[in-house]
Amino acid sequence: MFQVMLQMALLIAAGMLWQRMAPDHMSALAHRRALTDLVFYILLPALVLDILWQAPFDASTLSIALTALSRLTVAALCMWLTLHLLQRVMTVSRAQQGALMLAATFPNATYLGLPVTSEVLGDWTHEIVLKFDLFACTPVLLTLGMLMAQTYGQSEHKSHPIRELMRVPPLWALLLATVLNVSHVPQPVMIGHALHTLAGGVVPLMLIALGMSIRWDTFKLKLIPLLLPVCVIGLLIAPLAAQYTAIALGLHGDQLTACILLAAMPTMVFGIVICERYRLDGALYAAAVFMSTLLSIGSLSLWFAILQP
Repeated sequence: MFQVMLQMALLIAAGMLWQRMAPDHMSALAHRRALTDLVFYILLPALVLDILWQAPFDASTLSIALTALSRLTVAALCMWLTLHLLQRVMTVSRAQQGALMLAATFPNATYLGLPVTSEVLGDWTHEIVLKFDLFACTPVLLTLGMLMAQTYGQSEHKSHPIRELMRVPPLWALLLATVLNVSHVPQPVMIGHALHTLAGGVVPLMLIALGMSIRWDTFKLKLIPLLLPVCVIGLLIAPLAAQYTAIALGLHGDQLTACILLAAMPTMVFGIVICERYRLDGALYAAAVFMSTLLSIGSLSLWFAILQP
């Protein structure tokens, strides 16, 4: 697992290098947006259709979603309690509180979870990743997560949760895949090949985009008292809660391992966009992404070692 994480780190580092050395005919931000838009609007929906069109929707699907929800709930509650304790010894602004709540609550289940679980357990984990994210993490992020950001933020822009959900192409692909799946519509060979080809670009481009999104320059030693609770909660406490939930719901073997690894992923990158939108502390959030991603090389290796028989 440690070697796999180092391999992932090389692709992430390539993205960080590209961020600084990209051709100057367009900005580094434009390069990143073009790459993430390609994944978000075309490649990831293709992967969702390719996998979930023929995946079984059984009791384990609900168990995976509930495991993800337990991870989000415990992380949010722990961070909320931690912030109340921190405010007794130091000043934490509302913008910082909102950024830290988002950073601790939502894991990078798809952009990092997909390549990591695929590499250490096999491509069959794509199904687990998509169910973990699209049946729980993404809907919660775009509803309760947005409301959380509005509560702590200062932006006058208010988002309607349903409208936000309707703007997510992978969720539309999930809806279509579900309809085709439960209707027992066979997947034509030509369409299957096309979807599989498009889906093949998701993993490497996700890792490069992740590297292009990490802002290592935002990390400062004085932020460690704020960042350390995020890392401890997101990388250790919340996955432990997810493990107990998953076992209680009957998940076992490699399915259990995949779910816990997803629950132990570092802070998701997309939260930076939410912080900018609602005037939360984007630099603090970016620092949380950097620190949690760096520490996850060791923590994910530890979780994998614990979970393996």
